[in-house]
Amino acid sequence: MKLSKFIVFVLSLALSVSVLAQSSPVQEPLVFESQQQQDRFDQLTKELRCLVCQNQNLADSDAVLAHDLRREVHELLQTGRSDEEIKQFLVDRYGVFVLYRPPVQTNTYLLWLAPLALLLIGGWVLRASISKRSALLNTDGQQDQTD
Repeated sequence: MKLSKFIVFVLSLALSVSVLAQSSPVQEPLVFESQQQQDRFDQLTKELRCLVCQNQNLADSDAVLAHDLRREVHELLQTGRSDEEIKQFLVDRYGVFVLYRPPVQTNTYLLWLAPLALLLIGGWVLRASISKRSALLNTDGQQDQTD
C-alpha cells in the first residue's frame, strides 16, 4: 500500500513539474496611444519573422523571444520611430533574416533567384525527357513498319 502511494506521489510531482515548465511567462498587454499606432504595430509584427520559429511572423508566434521582440517594437513605436527605422534597427541587430520579405541585394540574389532557376531546370529536364521518349517512340514505330 505504501509503494502505490509513493508511485502516485512521484507521478503527480512529475506531471506538475512538466506543466509548470511549459507555461510561458505572463505578458502584460501592450498599450497604444491610438488606433493608428495599434495598426502600425500589427502590420510590423506581420512583416517581421520570429527568429526562433522561423516560419512564423512575430504576430503569430508564442515563443518567448517573439514576446520580447514585440515588446521591443512597441517601445520603438512609442519613441516615435518610423516603420523603416524600426525594421532597420532589427536588421542591424538580427540580420536580414528578421524580415519576411528581404530586399533584393547581392547577398540575397540566391534567395530570390533560386525558385526561378529550379523552375527553369525542371522545365528543361521535362522537355528533354519528353523529347527522348518521343524519339524512342518514333524509332520503334518506324522499325515496326519495316518488319
